[in-house]
Amino acid sequence: MTTPSQGGAGPVRLGRRSALIAAGALAAFASAGQPRAQVRTRAKILILGAGAAGLAAANRLAMRLDGAEITLLDRRREHHYQPGYTLVAAGLKDPSYTLSATADYVPRSARWIEERAAEIDPVGKVVVTDAGKRLPYDYLVVATGLDLHYAAIEGMEVGRIGQDGLGSIYAGPQQAQATWRAMSAFAEKGGVGLFGRPTTEMKCAGAPLKYAFLTDDRLRRTGQRSRAELIYNAHNRVLFSVPIVAERVRMLYQERGIAVNHEHVLTGIDLGRRIATYRTPAGTKELGYDFINIVPSMRAPEAVRNSPLRWQTGPWAADGWAEVDRHTLRHVRFPEVFCVGDVAGVPKGKTAASVKWQVPVAVDHLIATIEGRQSAERYNGYTSCPLITRVGRAMLIEFDYDDNLVPSFPGVVAPLEELWISWIVKEVGLKPTYLAMLRGRA
Repeated sequence: MTTPSQGGAGPVRLGRRSALIAAGALAAFASAGQPRAQVRTRAKILILGAGAAGLAAANRLAMRLDGAEITLLDRRREHHYQPGYTLVAAGLKDPSYTLSATADYVPRSARWIEERAAEIDPVGKVVVTDAGKRLPYDYLVVATGLDLHYAAIEGMEVGRIGQDGLGSIYAGPQQAQATWRAMSAFAEKGGVGLFGRPTTEMKCAGAPLKYAFLTDDRLRRTGQRSRAELIYNAHNRVLFSVPIVAERVRMLYQERGIAVNHEHVLTGIDLGRRIATYRTPAGTKELGYDFINIVPSMRAPEAVRNSPLRWQTGPWAADGWAEVDRHTLRHVRFPEVFCVGDVAGVPKGKTAASVKWQVPVAVDHLIATIEGRQSAERYNGYTSCPLITRVGRAMLIEFDYDDNLVPSFPGVVAPLEELWISWIVKEVGLKPTYLAMLRGRA
């Protein structure tokens, strides 16, 4: 078995046994189950968004329905493999690793309209596009993803990512690469590095933790760790929503000398002076930095925020997440509407792994409605976070709505251990599984 070189970040080469283990993991993640007989229907199904959730839903519906009119609505011609952004920001992958064409995954039987939803009327069962088209539907699948709200941070400029010690992975693959350049430059000389996350729901809540680990690892490889101070500013009193995982991360941060400030919420940044401003229980606090990794607030896209689909009250109302039943992904007030992926207002699930489990449930409930039957499928909140702790090591964290650990490989992969095989699942196994999911095969 070949492990990563300690001299610097780079691709991990697999031995025969390791490749077989990774292939087994991939097969377990990518299992699509037995094919089902097609259902004949003339239903008009409109899917908002051609990202991971929208494409997966379109392909599953196309395979299971005969005669349905399936329409995808999205302007994006370029598809981004977003789980790969962290690998780009670690200097392990080129931005091109995350890029492909949306057209490659659109099912032949579906119509793709390269416009965006501007208005959603679930009472009239119609969507108006930003070009003024009116699209009536019988069933609506909302898979719009989310919006990055960088403007909520006073002084933040996305165009400055990669300059003056500013990093932010979420903005896109080029910005992830620019973040790597900024972090790598910081690791050559040391100083103060700041990390954290917003108070809102967000994609892959483990990603900010990962990048603090990766920065620590890079500093050790350059021999500059003793000259650096790393600080993780947690937005609340814990480091992760699952208590046992939070405690494990706390212990690892303590071992590696990563300091933690709790209840520190980033509100502003002075890019020229390199000063970050936080809201804390004791009042406003300023921290200087040499490198900072910013994670912006996240919220539902405007068309959903401004529609009747949003939560009306409760913890997900402010950011406009769609009000769905957490187990069926069906809208609680509009039964013809299903919401999957990041836009769904559920307690967990803004990851590609969640999409893999959400979409089959929502699709089966939609088809059951067409057939006049009840679906027994349930989404239990499954999500997965391959929590990288250094290059070549990760913890494969999988959990559900109740914060139970639900490992895919019990007795083989210990979820709270820093393992090389968990790293391989992240670096090698997940992308083929993801692409199979887009095509409705996982």
